[in-house]
Amino acid sequence: MAFEIASLRAWIGKSMEASDVVTPRLVQSFAATFAPHLAPYPAGEAPLALHWCLAPPISPMNAIGGDGHAAKGEFLPPVPLPRRMWAGGTVETLAPLREGELVTRRSTIGDISFKEGRTGPLCFVAVNHEIVTERGVALRERHNIVYREAAKPGDPAAPLPAPVEPEAADLAWEVASSPVFLFRYSAITFNSHRIHYDLPYVTSEEGYAGLVVHGPIQATLMLNIIATLSGGEPIKFDYRGVSPLIAGEPFKVKARRLPDGAIKAWTEGADGRLRMEGVSRAG
Repeated sequence: MAFEIASLRAWIGKSMEASDVVTPRLVQSFAATFAPHLAPYPAGEAPLALHWCLAPPISPMNAIGGDGHAAKGEFLPPVPLPRRMWAGGTVETLAPLREGELVTRRSTIGDISFKEGRTGPLCFVAVNHEIVTERGVALRERHNIVYREAAKPGDPAAPLPAPVEPEAADLAWEVASSPVFLFRYSAITFNSHRIHYDLPYVTSEEGYAGLVVHGPIQATLMLNIIATLSGGEPIKFDYRGVSPLIAGEPFKVKARRLPDGAIKAWTEGADGRLRMEGVSRAG
């Protein structure tokens, strides 16, 4: 394992660029998927968090891993753990994206670390992104990915967060988590991760109770509820996943202002338990 850690950390600093165009069709598809749970945006601009739909990795079918993701070892390091999840990150908005403009994403492997979790070894890969237009940097992001061991027959389901008293919110949305919603988001992000659409795979191979709601779906909704509550102020949002959100029943997206002016946002499952949380503070 020491050799693997050393060899994987050699990937730190690796970078790549990819470009895409903010097309009217993409904006329309995104809005149709998330409306009415979007912050207001002017005509000609893109809704907040559309950047996660731009310049996705596009691998041929023979370069896809068993989980539906592009095989590791191209840009992302060949982590010897098969199960991948969106762990959280940081998003800083600087300028809106606009319809018709060319957008370039500059990505760099920022860090790779290992730790021992409750269910076994975990590997965290942090990727730094800059989303750039001809007007300059529009958004900065640090995306944290976590890898873990394959589920074993008879493994208990991952423990849910302990139930807590409902937290007061200044704004709350209820969002349906149907398979169609997950499919549409997978389609506009070209995301073929099987945990979001393949029920036999996600339950028998990965051990989840059902289809898993995408991490960026929850982050998109949290960014938009923050922008709605703040009136469109710049966002610097640190967030983390707490527990997988299983599709099927409606879930809630909530936000409230903190005494220091920051805004806290979080998602709750139908059972009221926390699934993802974060705080946006002024830059």
